[in-house]
Amino acid sequence: MGTPHSASETGKETDASADPAAAPNADARPEDTQATDKADHTAEPSSAELSPDEVIAELQAQIAALKDQALRAAAEAENVRRRAAREKADASKYGISNLARDLLSVPDNLARAIDSVSEEAQRAGGETLQTLMEGVKLTQKELLQVLERHGIQPIHPEGEKFDPNFHQAMFEAPGTGQPDGTVVQVVQTGYLIGERLLRPAMVGVAKGGTATQSENGQTESGQAPGSQLDTSA
Repeated sequence: MGTPHSASETGKETDASADPAAAPNADARPEDTQATDKADHTAEPSSAELSPDEVIAELQAQIAALKDQALRAAAEAENVRRRAAREKADASKYGISNLARDLLSVPDNLARAIDSVSEEAQRAGGETLQTLMEGVKLTQKELLQVLERHGIQPIHPEGEKFDPNFHQAMFEAPGTGQPDGTVVQVVQTGYLIGERLLRPAMVGVAKGGTATQSENGQTESGQAPGSQLDTSA
């Protein structure tokens, strides 16, 4: 006749057998347990492995990097501000270039009108003609003053060495006694607006004269480049 078991003991046995999690894992290997412990140890913050001096050095490096980024951003903002200011100034200074270039024909025509009437013809024409010519001259002078107030200046290259950046050669003049490449006549006045060329001066250039010397002492012919000679005029 068997020994009777209490209900509580039977229930404990039943719970233990019914709960797989409560039963020990017989298949667990020692190396699996070691791997799990190693992974948990690796997941800890790396700063725990650094000494206080190393942490301070790392923070100082981050601060230096942030300061460098801030300085670069400030420099870029300053460059943008300066570029915007320069573009605004250029727009104000050179925005009238097209209008000014079209207006240059007015002083040209006034100068031609003045040159077309000699002093003798003015005296012969009487007071009326003289008054008219004085009015034309005053108009020309006032117009040039207005242009000058807006940064538009005439170019006076006569007697200077030909410069293809500012002059346009219309013809070559031999036998002038001037060094080769010297501007001997201005056919049409050139103009600058600010520091930029608005219209080149149309000039005649000496040919066949004496050679000139450059700043470094070397002899130059000084002859105007053939590519700059405008033969269409």
